[in-house]
Amino acid sequence: MGRFIVLDGLDASGKETQTEYLRRALSERGEQVRVLSYPRYGTVGCGGVELYLKGALGEHPEDTGAYAASTLFAVDRYLSYRTEWAGCDGTVIANRYTTANAVHQLSKLPRDRWEEFLTWLWDFEFVKLGIPAPDRIFYLELTPELSRRLLEERAEKTGREKDIHESDPDYLGRCYEAALFAANRLGWTVIRCYEGDRILSREQIHRAILSSLDAEG
Repeated sequence: MGRFIVLDGLDASGKETQTEYLRRALSERGEQVRVLSYPRYGTVGCGGVELYLKGALGEHPEDTGAYAASTLFAVDRYLSYRTEWAGCDGTVIANRYTTANAVHQLSKLPRDRWEEFLTWLWDFEFVKLGIPAPDRIFYLELTPELSRRLLEERAEKTGREKDIHESDPDYLGRCYEAALFAANRLGWTVIRCYEGDRILSREQIHRAILSSLDAEG
């Protein structure tokens, strides 16, 4: 496998859009690109994740502890890797990955256990489970307020039901703080997707990602 690039961020931060923009840009440069997207809704490996997000394990995110929930998401990635993209050639781009556990599950723990959790998470998925670690991680930074606004707009437009993460405004705020901690601790590239209360255009965000990728190789 060539480069392994991950994009993550709060809900509605534009991960899917920016993953597609990056895929297109790298493909136009002649790179062979494979795109992954997690969770893999509708697959056998994602069954536990779907139960969790739909509230079957508890109506609130905290009803399922950080380590238990992280394991559900990790199983989905492990099965995906072993059955779909182990030995993949070229560049791989993932919309969410182990990073999502750092964003969403870290926030359930007291601050003085954050370092311990990140050490466990990286060892669990990349060493014990043996799935690939990313070469570059881009975190699309949106404030919780902007994320909530976009989630409301999306729900009104599409009628899509919110999961237990998206429907808890306090949880989004805690995830934001956890994500910035993880980004600083683990060396993620933070792409600020807003100025004041204005969200940057898709093209502006894409140019920032591509520029950073080119600058660091």
